[in-house]
Amino acid sequence: MSANRHRGEIEARFDGKPYRLCLTLGALAELEDAFAAEDLGALVARFGGGRLSASDIIRILAAGLRGAGNEVSDDEVRQMRYDDGAAGFARVVADLLTATFGAARPTQDP
Repeated sequence: MSANRHRGEIEARFDGKPYRLCLTLGALAELEDAFAAEDLGALVARFGGGRLSASDIIRILAAGLRGAGNEVSDDEVRQMRYDDGAAGFARVVADLLTATFGAARPTQDP
């Protein structure tokens, strides 16, 4: 399995098993609903704040897993393990968001 970052895909190993994750348009719509975001801009603003709860991380990972074709529920994601624990899950989410939305670019003063 090889992820294609040009399509917004990443790879991660949960419970020792490799998975592909991708925030497709459908997955992003799922997250808009879950976070009551009006649009993608509101979703990006929420994620860009850098403060995500464990529940947020579960929702993002589950949407990314489903977006890549994995049949997994939020409850199943809650039970998954990652070698680096909570910090590792946060890094996977950060990598997924970067693959989806691109790296933040510094603004320049006029």
